[in-house]
Amino acid sequence: MAMIFEQESRTFSEYLLVPNLTTRDNTPENVDLSTAIVRYRKGKEASRLSINIPLVSAIMQAVSDDGMGIALSRSGGLSFIYASQSIDSQADMVRKVKKYKAGFVTSDSNVTPDATLADVLAIKARTGHSTIAVTADGTANGRLLGIVTSRDYRISRTLPDTPVRDFMTPFDHLVFAREGINLSEANDIIWEHKINQLPIVNDQDELVGMVFRKDYDEHKDNPEELLDDHKRLIVGAGINTRDYETRVPALIAAGADILCIDSSDGFTEWQHETLGWIRRQYGDAVLVGAGNVVDAEGFRFLAGAGADFVKVGIGGGSICITREQKGIGCGQASAVMAVAAARDQWFRETGVYVPICSDGGIVYDYHMSLALAMGADFIMLGRYFARFDESPTRRLLVNGTYVKEYWGEGSNRARNWQRYDEGSAEAGKMAFEEGVDSYVPYAGKLKDNLDVSTAKLRSTMCACGAKNIVSFQEKARLVVVSSTSIVEGGAHDVIQKESERRP
Repeated sequence: MAMIFEQESRTFSEYLLVPNLTTRDNTPENVDLSTAIVRYRKGKEASRLSINIPLVSAIMQAVSDDGMGIALSRSGGLSFIYASQSIDSQADMVRKVKKYKAGFVTSDSNVTPDATLADVLAIKARTGHSTIAVTADGTANGRLLGIVTSRDYRISRTLPDTPVRDFMTPFDHLVFAREGINLSEANDIIWEHKINQLPIVNDQDELVGMVFRKDYDEHKDNPEELLDDHKRLIVGAGINTRDYETRVPALIAAGADILCIDSSDGFTEWQHETLGWIRRQYGDAVLVGAGNVVDAEGFRFLAGAGADFVKVGIGGGSICITREQKGIGCGQASAVMAVAAARDQWFRETGVYVPICSDGGIVYDYHMSLALAMGADFIMLGRYFARFDESPTRRLLVNGTYVKEYWGEGSNRARNWQRYDEGSAEAGKMAFEEGVDSYVPYAGKLKDNLDVSTAKLRSTMCACGAKNIVSFQEKARLVVVSSTSIVEGGAHDVIQKESERRP
């Protein structure tokens, strides 16, 4: 006879938080939303990677490309670039995120003085860069001879075959700095001379890098930016259990800070083998998460295999039909609480804390608070991020409403057999779908929406007497709600005026 769990399978909508005493210093500006996302010895060492807000974007074609990676990292979160694409394409997306913000940027738009205006315009069209370094050999580290910006030429008056040397700003007219200067000093020079870029050269006048004014301005607008030790944005990438021996090295070479095995079911020998290969090849140098699981056994299996974090949730995503198709899964609230208890038991036994990521089941902003209160260290979101300008899908007008396309990795559209095939002989062929193709309401810019969502989260934590996620989990008190109390919790028995759509 099959084993039957005594606990019910519950969703986030079946719970509410009961407030605790809010003290005078429990104000939103005092709430710290940062959280560790990879394993560490709690109380003895710091986690090697933390994020400034507890939100990451899903490993999905319709959600996480380099555009989302840049936008979310600038806001303090983290994107996992989707894996259902060629290795070269995914690695290129990772490189684009890492190059976007670097403080001292390696120039990747360079020409020789013999190049023409047509060459400059072609580079600008291809890269979007309006500042191009002119070096003796046309490389990023050649002897600097000048700079070309859009102010150096007029397309209507400069012939396309005009040599760059005829209109560039020559080296002896440039404001530049010598190698060894720090970023703060470089920014001071930029402000003092009212320039937009500052070339950094060595004693042989060879180009070392560039510092841009826009990077300073953008950092001021994004104080929670998630940066590595070299002032570059932090980005993750998804991997699968098939081509990891070639995909992982390429992603690491491209600069990926963390990886995650992408699968609807992580309690498999394939994930164990993938984690084992990574640990044999790289030891603990490569950070990698695994999943998904919904119970203690699944967590212990992946934690024991060396996962740096474990992803929780099967069938809870808005476009996921795994439960409907295969009859497996668990309500997301119940899964998070079960795996959180297993994580805490693992910590008591080993002294190692392995963070868990709640993946799926988030419908309303307040569900984020519940997921964290129930034990999740951070949350992975698909539908939430798919609605924004920065997601890679098209914005369409459907029945008078702007929407964005959103499809599951288990849908025929994604055709991601590497995620769902599970090792069958006919690799590459999907016998059935585990995801749907859909639309989500268009919601505008990521930062505007994210600021509202995190404001709600901070306010909720204040009401529960918590200033950080750890204390929130320790102090949180939950109550199960009835169907009628859910109705009571929304607007009722009134005629509402027209207002903006709520997220």
